[in-house]
Amino acid sequence: MACFAVTLGVIILSGSINLSAANKDTCDLYGRDGQSLTLPFVYEGLATTHVLRWTHNSTIIFYRQQGRVSVGKSEDISTTGSLLLRNLQFSSAGLYQANLLNPNGTLAKTWTGRLCMLDKVAKPQVTYVCDAKSSAVKLNCNVAQPQGLAFSWTLDGKTLTSETRQTLSISLAQLKGERSFTCSVANKVSTEKSDTVHPTCKSPPPPPLLCFPSKTVVAVLAGGAGLILILLTIIIILCCCHRRNKTQMRRRDKGELRMLSLSKREPDSISPEYETMHQTGDSPPPVPKSSPRACYVSVSQPEAQPENKPAQLSTAAEGQQPSPVPKPRTKAPQTPGV
Repeated sequence: MACFAVTLGVIILSGSINLSAANKDTCDLYGRDGQSLTLPFVYEGLATTHVLRWTHNSTIIFYRQQGRVSVGKSEDISTTGSLLLRNLQFSSAGLYQANLLNPNGTLAKTWTGRLCMLDKVAKPQVTYVCDAKSSAVKLNCNVAQPQGLAFSWTLDGKTLTSETRQTLSISLAQLKGERSFTCSVANKVSTEKSDTVHPTCKSPPPPPLLCFPSKTVVAVLAGGAGLILILLTIIIILCCCHRRNKTQMRRRDKGELRMLSLSKREPDSISPEYETMHQTGDSPPPVPKSSPRACYVSVSQPEAQPENKPAQLSTAAEGQQPSPVPKPRTKAPQTPGV
């Protein structure tokens, strides 16, 4: 009767626990094909008088009562009640539950956990590409089915803790010398590491002086050359015009100076005879000038010939023939008065 009560209590309790555990979608444990796994149930003071029951998806896989094992193997149970699963298969995934009852049928401890089966990750392979535009080398950790995997990188044996992506970018300046890279991929049940790779990239070329296409550069140079040619032509024309104007101004200045010089010399160069020959209608007739000797004669003999002397001078003056060509003025030597 006591055994029947204990059995009934275990069934009812396991059913209620199964209902609550069935609502869980998260994985508590992970396993891979061919692996052995121990389900972590621990009860200190486990005795043969306790009733221990393990189920997998509501199917009893181990049952021990009064020290007698009716389902499963006794060597699969540890001294604390943990269950060892050997040679896991994908069919081993699911919900596992452990129930421990006291001899009086009361619940001593229970445990529930979901096991998820995963594939072992494949060995990754590192490839790299040298990017001259960004002056960097880009490394890629290639692996089949990368979803849900964790990536890590090592540089010269040191783990780069900040790099957890599938790709890695390193500047070419950091590749001086021989540098070694490896990548590792891991999931909940396995970890694999790639072979070591030593990227070799050429040093980046010097930055171009011109950041424009060659056609644009040629067009700009051609336009600049044409503009320079036009400017040179304009400068030459302006220089020629300026030189011609300067020459004309010099000639005009020389002509004005020559005319000014002639105008200054003109009153002195005209003789009285020239003025006498070229009298205008408005100018009064010139008065004949008597020589000093005539003046002396007229002064010394005022009473001898008061009327005839002027007639003689007039006749002598009238008898002189004027020179047809003007002669320069010459000053007659002055005779001192007697």
